[in-house]
Amino acid sequence: MSDAELNPALEAAHLPALLAAMVHMTGDPGWLKPEWTPVYTPLSRGDPGLSDEVQADIRAKAKVVIEAFLAGGPVNAASPDRPTLRRMMDFVGGGPIPDVYADFLIDELAISGKSSKDPQFEQPQLKEAARQLKVLVIGAGMSGVLAGVRLSQAGVPFEIVESNPDVGGTWLVNTYPGCRVDNSNHMYSYSFEPNHAWPQYFSPQPELLKYFRGVAAKYDLKKHIRFETRVESLAWDEARSLWRVELRGKDGRAETVEANAVITAVGQLNKPRTPQIEGVGTFEGPAFHSAEWRHDVDLAGKRVAVIGTGASAYQFVPEIAPKVANLKVFQRTPPWGLPVPHYHEDVPEGMKWLLEHIPYYDKWYRFWLFWMTTEGFLPMVKADEGWDGPTTAVGEANLGLREMAAAALAAQVADRPDLLPNVVPTYPVGGKRAVLDNGVWLGALKRPNVELITQAITRITPRGVVTADGTEHEVDVLIYGTGFTASKFLSGLKVKGRGGRDLHETWAGDARAYLGMTVPGFPNFFMIYGPNTNIVVNGSIIFFSECAVRYIVGCLRLLAETGSKAIEVKPDVHDAFNIRVDDANKGWAWGSPNVTSWYKNEFGRVSQNWPFGLIDYWRASLAPSPDDFVLARETEPVA
Repeated sequence: MSDAELNPALEAAHLPALLAAMVHMTGDPGWLKPEWTPVYTPLSRGDPGLSDEVQADIRAKAKVVIEAFLAGGPVNAASPDRPTLRRMMDFVGGGPIPDVYADFLIDELAISGKSSKDPQFEQPQLKEAARQLKVLVIGAGMSGVLAGVRLSQAGVPFEIVESNPDVGGTWLVNTYPGCRVDNSNHMYSYSFEPNHAWPQYFSPQPELLKYFRGVAAKYDLKKHIRFETRVESLAWDEARSLWRVELRGKDGRAETVEANAVITAVGQLNKPRTPQIEGVGTFEGPAFHSAEWRHDVDLAGKRVAVIGTGASAYQFVPEIAPKVANLKVFQRTPPWGLPVPHYHEDVPEGMKWLLEHIPYYDKWYRFWLFWMTTEGFLPMVKADEGWDGPTTAVGEANLGLREMAAAALAAQVADRPDLLPNVVPTYPVGGKRAVLDNGVWLGALKRPNVELITQAITRITPRGVVTADGTEHEVDVLIYGTGFTASKFLSGLKVKGRGGRDLHETWAGDARAYLGMTVPGFPNFFMIYGPNTNIVVNGSIIFFSECAVRYIVGCLRLLAETGSKAIEVKPDVHDAFNIRVDDANKGWAWGSPNVTSWYKNEFGRVSQNWPFGLIDYWRASLAPSPDDFVLARETEPVA
């Protein structure tokens, strides 16, 4: 590799991750010099806080090692000992990481190429017992594909039922302009399937869809998937300890299949929510939800109304604003935009090269992202006990984060002071879903053809939108950016458990589950991304899905190794867990009594969010404890 190629790659490197890679390549922990320890700035892109001279020195020294490696040199410390790994973690993290996190983070690094998330079905007897099971997975999005991969690796027969014509889930159906991931792609990907070719740090929807299609193809999952097929109902057959599942294909033909276990992988954000506004449905022009984007509707030169300013609107409004004649944005509550200047930036080719070719660099870069945007960020949205400060924050750290984010927003509208009161939220950061801000949202609102309207909407008319001041805003196209019915878990799916017990009647609008996965009275029934497994500021939902699938596969292993026909969580275990969850959720910004959001259901309970650290979910989902379940024996295989 020439200097003309290697030098730009080194310029693009995240230096702390590169230094950790040098330890592997040379076997010398001396690369972790105290004076090279990074000093990160919150919400930055990872600038190590070192002088230009020091950074140049690091690159020059690393270049020598890389050139020797490219010439055929060995990797001298593929698996450093634990004390060295701990030093490397602290170094890349920018400070001492509590020792309680060590096992968790070492497992996430998977330096040896293995992880606790890999299915453990090695024994011949266990493999044979696993082959007698049949699992039905509902959904072929991110979590369904993941379940398929792990079940395949475990040797458990399975079938996936998907209502859409392809895999991808939300990344297949959400095609609105500007749709992209709001979690760094190098972390928003399966831990066992890194993608070193992401074109942007936060890549657009087509790239996410391409990734999940690629994983499905690599593991040959499509032969296990029934596309364009809906699951209409599930019923537990107690006499045979099987789930009877009613399917309906694209042609309308109904079919009943049987499975020992069912895994739902349908997500929380998959049912678009239309607001309860008088006159909805009466508008005479095109009207659609952002999740059901009408690409046949040409917005060029049109008068357009957008209702809602959540995460989707934050992405598509800047895309359509330059094209329309006039854009009216109706806002009830402004979102918190956290400054991420590189939100739309391309990943340099040199960075892609390092990720692909320098041993362990990709693992340490992912580790840095994981720590800095998960547990490292969480204290900033924690409520201080007895907090008597302003209601716009829930604690000292939260107030500091608020001031930083508010200052960034204010700077963007210095030339439009009229916007300032309407773009800085009055609720705490973390109370609602925050969005990533690189200036394009407020840039769009400042355009001469865009109007931000904060008057309450009273009704929709055939010609447009009427606000509380009596004004009728006439438009040609109406777009709802009003989110999803997140609290209505598994809506549209009829589930009858033991004794004919109905899942939705059991929940009565207040969905709960043990670890977000399993409910008393519903044996062998598991959920991925179920109640109280959403995250607000700390990381990627893929992490949660990987933990959940590990646990669910562990439950199937329990069935196989004990010869049981059913596994059902004990009511007292389920109830005690949910009491802890409810109590803990009160201690975060999103649990503040002054905040309303889709995190809370109609009863005001936070039914979405996980109120502990990621380490706690990792620990709780390492393996199921037989003591938490009732295991019924004498399994009967599915024909």
